[in-house]
Amino acid sequence: MDKDVVNIGKSVFIKGELNGSEDLTVEGNVEGKIELREHVLTIGPHGKIKAEVFAKAVIVLGEVVGNITASEKVDIRDNGSVDGDIVSPRVAIAEGAHFRGSVDMQRKAATPGAPVPPSKPEVKAAAPSPAANPAPGGQRLGV
Repeated sequence: MDKDVVNIGKSVFIKGELNGSEDLTVEGNVEGKIELREHVLTIGPHGKIKAEVFAKAVIVLGEVVGNITASEKVDIRDNGSVDGDIVSPRVAIAEGAHFRGSVDMQRKAATPGAPVPPSKPEVKAAAPSPAANPAPGGQRLGV
């Protein structure tokens, strides 16, 4: 199970768009936009990111200033820092981590079982409608 992983060293500074089709570890500085939609982005302890980030998973040990969108998870580890909004179905923030922004934990739409759970709340939301008018039937439900 050898996976390709690219490392950006501490002395490297990148400004612009960064796209890739392999996992990436950043120990240097990146400004702009990072797109690794099917892969994992790790910001190492020395990494400093000022960018919009789109990845499958994002692990933050360094600093991120910008919004993060991940299709699987965002993990802000101890001493990691994020200033920006996060959109991901799973978010973990360790004790000692810094986070300032909002979190939107949207469910994945591509999962085969995903359409079933959203339909249940719709049915429950529709069920109380007859109980909202207790006078015609003379029944008092939920009291």
